[in-house]
Amino acid sequence: MNTAPIRVLIADDQESIRGAFRIILDAQPDIHVIGEAANGETAVELARHLKPDVVLADIRMPRVDGLELTRLLAGPDAPTPMRVVVVTTFDLDEYVHTALRNGASGFLLKRSGPTLLIEAIRAAVAGDALISPQITVRLLRELTKPAVVPARGDREPLTERELEIVRRLADGGTNAEIAAGLFIAAGTVKNHIANIQRKIGARNRVGIAAWAWEHRV
Repeated sequence: MNTAPIRVLIADDQESIRGAFRIILDAQPDIHVIGEAANGETAVELARHLKPDVVLADIRMPRVDGLELTRLLAGPDAPTPMRVVVVTTFDLDEYVHTALRNGASGFLLKRSGPTLLIEAIRAAVAGDALISPQITVRLLRELTKPAVVPARGDREPLTERELEIVRRLADGGTNAEIAAGLFIAAGTVKNHIANIQRKIGARNRVGIAAWAWEHRV
């Protein structure tokens, strides 16, 4: 069993924030901070050199902002995609949508507290994702129009079962919760999610959720 700690790189232009995050994370037995960066350009260089398991990225940073950093490290053109969790003070829908489209594995508000920060890192490593509940609830309330969404271009359309899984995933459901709600096995849910990712071109669960919000599923 692999017991190596999760290696984290912190990118934030405020030294006090970096210090606070380091104290919180290094206090966890399964997490270790391996580096800090005060601007996005340095963060990208360090990430490519140190190869952390997770990058925590603020949005408003000098030289390269957190959204561009996310695209460079986690986007579709990244040579070796990394897990990036965006942690910001600014609760703007534009930032959320851009971060998710750029491949972010999570989006947290700094006021969410240390527990969610730790959970987001662990979720990213597990291939899952965590988004601040305040953001999730607001986005879901905005998207009230029902829609049946065909696949773009010549992509295979989603089945009714797959659309139901997309809705539950976008509502924050885990595989186990989705399986229980639909009375199917968790492994079946995992297979459906893999098919959904292939059909809509999403790289992870966050990509599926972003697609669902964008298309009002």
